[in-house]
Amino acid sequence: QVRLVESGGGLVQAGGSLRLSCADSGRTFADSSMGWFRQAPGKEREFVAVIKWSDLALYGDFVKGRFTISRDYAKKMVYLDMNSLKLEDTAKYYCAAGPIRPIEQLRNPDEYDDWGQGTQVSVSS
Repeated sequence: QVRLVESGGGLVQAGGSLRLSCADSGRTFADSSMGWFRQAPGKEREFVAVIKWSDLALYGDFVKGRFTISRDYAKKMVYLDMNSLKLEDTAKYYCAAGPIRPIEQLRNPDEYDDWGQGTQVSVSS
């Protein structure tokens, strides 16, 4: 059974916005660190954002205030609101769940135990 399911990807013009959603069917959502990563063709998986159980959040350096990660404990959902999208934001975006760790460690995809299948975000000029 797939624990994490992403949705909300699509095609958007540069400068536009998208909201990605991740539904968690696992039993440990409240205790998990929830992250977003992305991967473009021919590139390594890249850290986008993470939010801990305390709602403490960390973002990739490239985000520069354009994205916001949030979580809804009642619905067991994680969201990534993306604004001012750029061509270089085109990638497949993945939701991931991991244990409690010092937040800087959560930049590393190896810290995560469960992954969704991803949702494609394509930004056009």
